[in-house]
Amino acid sequence: MVQIYFQENIEIGSGGGGESGRDLNKWLPITASRKAKWWYSAFHNVTAMVGAGVLGLPYAMSQLGWAMGTFTIIASWIITFYSLWQLVELHEVVPGKRFDRYPELGEHAFGPKLGYWLVMPQQMLVQVASDIVYMVTGGKSLMKFVELVAPSFHGTRLTYFILIFAAVQFFLSQTPNFNSLKGVSLLAAVMSVSYSMVAFVTSTIRGVHHHPQSYELRSHTTPGRVFDFFNGLGTVAISFAAHSVVLEIQATIPSSPEVPSKKPMWKGVVVAYVIVAFCYLSVALAGYWAFGPFVEDDILISLRKPVWLIALANLMVFIHVVGSYQVKLYSL
Repeated sequence: MVQIYFQENIEIGSGGGGESGRDLNKWLPITASRKAKWWYSAFHNVTAMVGAGVLGLPYAMSQLGWAMGTFTIIASWIITFYSLWQLVELHEVVPGKRFDRYPELGEHAFGPKLGYWLVMPQQMLVQVASDIVYMVTGGKSLMKFVELVAPSFHGTRLTYFILIFAAVQFFLSQTPNFNSLKGVSLLAAVMSVSYSMVAFVTSTIRGVHHHPQSYELRSHTTPGRVFDFFNGLGTVAISFAAHSVVLEIQATIPSSPEVPSKKPMWKGVVVAYVIVAFCYLSVALAGYWAFGPFVEDDILISLRKPVWLIALANLMVFIHVVGSYQVKLYSL
């Protein structure tokens, strides 16, 4: 029966079966096209993870210090890498079924009622909150870019730039399925790596010519250091918040008894996590080395020159957030 399932390419989740299950999965945007390659997994995961949060890692380092900051980033990388491996393995843990969404996996693990209501509200909360943050971040990045290249627009309300971002999302939301966004996601992944490298290179050049003599923690009081410690942990945790779309990404990859979806998915994940490690550590360490406790909560704000490069980096952030918003939107 499992063989027949794979030969006929019946894409049935835990909540469906028979012809109705087939029709539903052919209609839903996540499962409508299961033709993704392993490298789709790589750039989808990079798009979802290497977000604007990486630009706040130097600030987190200034709150945690060299040793604790570096340890926290590496430990978070290991923990999320391991948990992502678990999700990849669980995607087809039941022969003949694919858990394409978190609620489906939750129903299998905790029962049809408890599992759904235990998982769905949490995922919805994370995704809606992330999308709100992405809209504000996208609007701010576009506003900063416009102000740098056209100073006459300085003072324009942020609301207008957020509306522009929303209009772009409305247009992209008309795509028929997840795989239709592969070009947008690839561009977003390239942009995320690019602005990370801008932050890394410009911070390194600045640090070579001038860097602080002392790397004391930002706060000089015990209560302040305690609050900064937890704030820094939160900043690092948010920068690794991409697991909410892992099952959906794997759902777009074809599967067979000979080559289950977990093999190409895991290959892409490994590539993505190598890129993540390089971007996160390079930006965090170079940014903190260049500015120490005086670094801003966005490293691009500290890096004011050259103006054209910082403007370009903000445009890259905008383009990346546009694509990342769409990737995350497909998990709702």
